[in-house]
Amino acid sequence: MRLGISSWTYPWALGVGGFAPPSQLFTLADLLERAAALGVGVVQVADNLPLHKLEVAERRDARDHAANLGLTIEIGTRGVQPAHLLRYLDLAVEFNAVLLRTLTHTVESQPTLEQAEKWIREVLPEFEAAGITLGLENYERHSCRDLAAMVRRLESRHVGVCLDTVNSLGALETPERVVETLAPLTVNLHVKDFVIGRVPQMMGFMVSGAPAGEGMLDIPWLLGQMTQSHANMSAILEQWPPLRESVDATIAMEREWAERGVRYLRSCGCT
Repeated sequence: MRLGISSWTYPWALGVGGFAPPSQLFTLADLLERAAALGVGVVQVADNLPLHKLEVAERRDARDHAANLGLTIEIGTRGVQPAHLLRYLDLAVEFNAVLLRTLTHTVESQPTLEQAEKWIREVLPEFEAAGITLGLENYERHSCRDLAAMVRRLESRHVGVCLDTVNSLGALETPERVVETLAPLTVNLHVKDFVIGRVPQMMGFMVSGAPAGEGMLDIPWLLGQMTQSHANMSAILEQWPPLRESVDATIAMEREWAERGVRYLRSCGCT
């Protein structure tokens, strides 16, 4: 599998709503340079670094810079409204991306899966004509079984699942259930490690991020469930670093986690 990083590898560096901003702005160019320094070949630019909000010149420079560094760009967003998907389809073409990852819900739009399916059907011919695959990410708003059923009903090799290893815990679905249900439909893998521990008063549990290979996710097992058909698929390192004493200290930690995580995933056979 092709190893990559994402804008969700460095969420604190990009800024987290409701918390103090980073002391130094982290840009798309910085993300590309970080990927090159880590020696990974894929960068997924997701919804916490929305491409449609960047100036045309900044996007052009980023596209050219990625090409000079030998990086493959994948793009991501939130929402499945037809106009929004077509806007991001154009951005995928602009960046020579073959994958657009999205989630069904936004702050403004929370469609049922039935409505989401209708909207996707409206734009699917354009995705197929462009040769770009739509990856629908699992998360707590839908069961994996229902998401898989919708993808199968769409009956297109240009629609699949972006399998996230933690998101569905919010729907009481374990990584084992997620992989069992979604692996056959997966077109993109988000490797996100985690730990579960009791809260200090011992009445309840908290799910927190962990460096890849140092948490509760059985990553060798996970990668072993990916078949030969997934060999050219990207495995993207994502992270949920908990807040430390300051935002800048957290940014330093998430950078260190990324370096450790990339080393670990490479040792597991991701290239």
